[in-house]
Amino acid sequence: MSGTLYVVGTPIGNLGDLSPRAVATLENVDFIAAEDTRVTLGLLTHFEIKKELVSYFEHNKRERGELIVGRLLAGESCAIVTDAGMPAISDPGEDLVRLCHERGVPVEAVPGPTAFATALAISGMTAGRFTFEGFLSVNKKSRREHLTELKNEKRTMVFYEAPHKLIYTLQDLYDAFGDRHIALVREITKIHEEVVRTTLSEAIVRYEAEKPRGEFVLILEGKPQEEPSVTLDEAVAMAKQLVADGWSINAAAKEIAGATPFKKNEIYKALL
Repeated sequence: MSGTLYVVGTPIGNLGDLSPRAVATLENVDFIAAEDTRVTLGLLTHFEIKKELVSYFEHNKRERGELIVGRLLAGESCAIVTDAGMPAISDPGEDLVRLCHERGVPVEAVPGPTAFATALAISGMTAGRFTFEGFLSVNKKSRREHLTELKNEKRTMVFYEAPHKLIYTLQDLYDAFGDRHIALVREITKIHEEVVRTTLSEAIVRYEAEKPRGEFVLILEGKPQEEPSVTLDEAVAMAKQLVADGWSINAAAKEIAGATPFKKNEIYKALL
């Protein structure tokens, strides 16, 4: 019988956020797969946990993934952790989780903090519908294609960015979307936690003058709702003209609905 892979969320800044269940899981598994073993060793030392650590990150995930799954299939249990937050979110742990599902290894969640959800919660931005976009590619072509795909996105967009690339990303967002509202959330759960609500143009000016510090979550408003080019009364008047020209009410409502932002039923009811 195979062991279980536990996907364990770790603190994104404040060690007090590691849950009792997460501590118990890290104590009881046979070994831990870590993005950076040095970072995880610090966490384990703080909680007085001694456990075998296996390095698992972007550049060794294929080889180590097979090794880890092999041990799981042999009956051992493993916890996968990232440096901060939930593994598999903008993280190579995604590949290990998929591999476990493909090989029939049970996967269980031990939830913990997640930067994008926490940032959304304290940003004051619209969070009912959003799209998580992670880190933009450093490849200029891939980056441009990514932003072009989001040109008409109406939902709030969430990005991650490192401080040394923040200015370039803000400028690219401004070039792609124009001047929009944005919340820049940094150092979440740490001493210098900060939420800056501003616009892209103002953020560029601010961080050209002030060196960015800490990891950032960027929460950008979606494409603003366009004002209709015609009013409902004008659309109904257009439909009435078609009816006067011999169109049925149904056909006239359908025709004008296709040429305006209004629904067929709205126009149809007004005509009746």
